[in-house]
Amino acid sequence: MIPLILSGGTGTRLWPLSRKLFPKQFHALTGEHSLLQQTMLRLGSVELQAPIVVCNSEHHFIASEQLAQVHHAPQLMVLEPFGRNTAPAVALVAMHLLAQGRDEMLLVLPADHLIKDENAFAAAVAEAGKVAESGQLALFGIRATHPETGYGYIRGESVGLLGQAQPVAEFIEKPNSQLAAQFVEQGNYFWNSGMFMFRCSDFIEELGKYSPAILQACNDTLAASKHKSRVLNIDADAFRHCPDDSIDYAVMEHTAKAVVVPFAGGWTDVGSWSALREVQAQDENRNACRGDVLLKDCNNSYIHATNRLVTVLGMSNVVVVETKDAVMIAHADRSQDIKTVVNTLGASGRDEVNSHPQVFRPWGSYDSVDQGRRFQVKRITVQPGARLSLQKHHHRAEHWIVVSGTAEVTCDDKVFLLTENQSTYIPIASVHRLANPGKIPLEIIEVQSGSYLGEDDIERYDDIYGRAPGLEQRQEM
Repeated sequence: MIPLILSGGTGTRLWPLSRKLFPKQFHALTGEHSLLQQTMLRLGSVELQAPIVVCNSEHHFIASEQLAQVHHAPQLMVLEPFGRNTAPAVALVAMHLLAQGRDEMLLVLPADHLIKDENAFAAAVAEAGKVAESGQLALFGIRATHPETGYGYIRGESVGLLGQAQPVAEFIEKPNSQLAAQFVEQGNYFWNSGMFMFRCSDFIEELGKYSPAILQACNDTLAASKHKSRVLNIDADAFRHCPDDSIDYAVMEHTAKAVVVPFAGGWTDVGSWSALREVQAQDENRNACRGDVLLKDCNNSYIHATNRLVTVLGMSNVVVVETKDAVMIAHADRSQDIKTVVNTLGASGRDEVNSHPQVFRPWGSYDSVDQGRRFQVKRITVQPGARLSLQKHHHRAEHWIVVSGTAEVTCDDKVFLLTENQSTYIPIASVHRLANPGKIPLEIIEVQSGSYLGEDDIERYDDIYGRAPGLEQRQEM
């Protein structure tokens, strides 16, 4: 059995914390580990192969680094140039394995779920394995405990016993509160978790019956894609023609082989700030807080402070989220609608939709500290043994000041070391590189000055992370 972890979402309803270049699955929203790391760690009680991870190509090194931090290395990273929903993502993996003669069992898991009871999860996986061994397509249904209107529902053929698999009788879109209350009362309705188990060949067979356009597009895409070592780079030109569809719509709502495995293990799809509040520790007034927060006469609220003190006085049923460059305040009943705010910001060309002031790169990260008309200040962290690309800028010069660690600097034909409190100047159009030859993180302050300070003013000559040489067309370093 192979865990197939889908880590391609953007989590717009958890903006401003979750953003396109660093979405919610990479954040530690509860505890010390990110949602991706928690997804991987909970598999420890199940006998599995190394995982396959599907993620956006922009997130390749973030996902790899986070899995390495919890001592897990994927057997394959599938890098999508853009999302086309879950059905194409799973189809590409299943077809890739089948082409290698591996008709494996896939345990499909979104990377952004929380599950409290890992023993119950392991038991549900074992039950789903029996179902999948018989050629069925198993999905995990969460017993509906309250009238939740943010989830899709599954109707089983009978109330049944917890953990006892049963055929799916019907899929229902997100209902209104009155209909959801009826579902809970009847007892044979489940929330659709988005977790599945099936054998590769069984899924591909059903996909071919009910969504042949996806199957054909994925076949063409796989033929054009490049597989090297443990990375499968999905070809953008071919993948662009693939329909955008979920596993549910493409297969599960049509096939006669769909079977639901009831599961009650403290599952939460962290799809909104209000949902996150429910799984956090709460005070006597049902407030949940994270970070440096002071509340007075508040109730039923969620307050998340990232960089500074946040105080809230006399408020009820609100969500307040603070980051370095944005503050979001919403009524708790409207937290599902934050996506509309993100869409408006995106239409206005606001970069707060895409990235935080701290931007992660294969070699480390950089954080925007200050900027003006002809200058910009960044704090750059380079991990031990890492190095930026060999590059030059046509419109800006740079000053580098080492705060901690040791920097190896290449500037045209010179290579030299700088240590704490030492600095250097990188002139316009010089070919340069910054590297960390030491065993601790290198931190520097970079002061840029010039007529144009955009990150696309980079001409790259060499890069150890496989990024293409030439002028950059997007934000990169």
